[in-house]
Amino acid sequence: MKLTSLHAISPIDGRYQKSTESLKNIFSEFSFLKYRLNVEIQWFKKIISLSKKLNIKSINKEENIFLDNILSNFNEKDAILIKNIEKKTNHDVKAIEYFLKEKISTSKVLFLISEFIHFSCTSDDINNIAYALMIKDAREKIILPLWYQIICILKSMMCKYQNIPMLSLTHGQPATPSTMGKEIAIFYYRIQRQYKKLKKIEILGKINGTTGNYNAHLSAYPLIDWHKISEEFITSLGIMWNPYTTQIEPHDYIAELFNCISLFNTILINFNRDFWGYISLDYFKQKLVEEEVGSSIMPHKINPIDFEKSEGNLGLSNALMNYMIHKLPISRWQRDLSDSTVLRNIGVSIAYAIIGYNSLLLGLSKLEINQSELSRKLNENWSILSEPIQTVMRRYGIKNAYEKVKKLVRGKKINRTIIHNFINELNIPIEERERLKCITPLNYIGGASQIVNSLIRKN
Repeated sequence: MKLTSLHAISPIDGRYQKSTESLKNIFSEFSFLKYRLNVEIQWFKKIISLSKKLNIKSINKEENIFLDNILSNFNEKDAILIKNIEKKTNHDVKAIEYFLKEKISTSKVLFLISEFIHFSCTSDDINNIAYALMIKDAREKIILPLWYQIICILKSMMCKYQNIPMLSLTHGQPATPSTMGKEIAIFYYRIQRQYKKLKKIEILGKINGTTGNYNAHLSAYPLIDWHKISEEFITSLGIMWNPYTTQIEPHDYIAELFNCISLFNTILINFNRDFWGYISLDYFKQKLVEEEVGSSIMPHKINPIDFEKSEGNLGLSNALMNYMIHKLPISRWQRDLSDSTVLRNIGVSIAYAIIGYNSLLLGLSKLEINQSELSRKLNENWSILSEPIQTVMRRYGIKNAYEKVKKLVRGKKINRTIIHNFINELNIPIEERERLKCITPLNYIGGASQIVNSLIRKN
């Protein structure tokens, strides 16, 4: 049976394949083979660059191009050949080594030094670097651009809605007003912090042999500074060098990176739930798409499905990432293989996050703020002005100010007239009474607009 989206077990490769298409160039089995082949070739070239020190034959520009072409021309036929070799070896990295040796066998010069392919390497010397490069590419090419897109949209929304008042809800009950722009600004600030953190997290790699001591390297060439060569090689690939490891790179950086992504996801889950609620309150309307159906039986429905889909997939991503955060930094003694099968799911955890980000972006694109409903809700809740009234009463030394206002408003239907009559009876300066009467549920927004301004100036 040919694999199609209809036959995929995972929705990542099925229902949501369009959202995760870009990840196939990084986390598919084909791509994983290619990343590891690249590491093998680059290490082989590094060894050859040391030909004088190692007393081996050097190569010229033509052989270098030959090696580069093995990688640039890597195709599905090559990948199948590696997998067929793996069926015999029952070892994936050794299969890549044998494949590369077979590829260079047509070059007389390279064939003579073919035993320096995979020289002194343990499997994780290749795998850990491949994963580091995959994660680096995923972060720079996919995750950070999507995060930046979300950040830009939230910034635009917070500016657009900076001065639009809204009834806040604490414990789900009417509370001191804010502006929609300021509430979005909170999320903008939170996710921007994680964006900055993610960019700075060091992605590490190691290449130091079976237990991290260069034992094999030194047995062949005891006078070579392999520690320095290891650093040169790792940093030449654009990642940071981890000089102190067992057989495996301990994956601490993956835990750090996933901690950051997981927190970003959690903040977006919070955002999804809030906006789901705002849609339910009619603070926002969703743009009507004529041919869409909201319910199989209720024709009137326009459901906030994009925010729900985003929440669910971000939760799945976090579930996998949180497991990896606690699992990957742990290995029995110098090596066990329990990390290997888990690492193969890095792309899966990121894929669920990507689906969540795209769903959120789609949901935001359908929103229209409902100012008339926002104003109506505020005008229905004059009791929220009990806060400024009792606070001003306290300023002028009126005893039991809180208790007096509480008696007036708690559990009662309050309107402008009741509030103004109460204010008129207060023993405070006339100008203060007039100032209090100018406060309405629509303009009692404190410094919300200024707070947004301060954030805009910083960014």
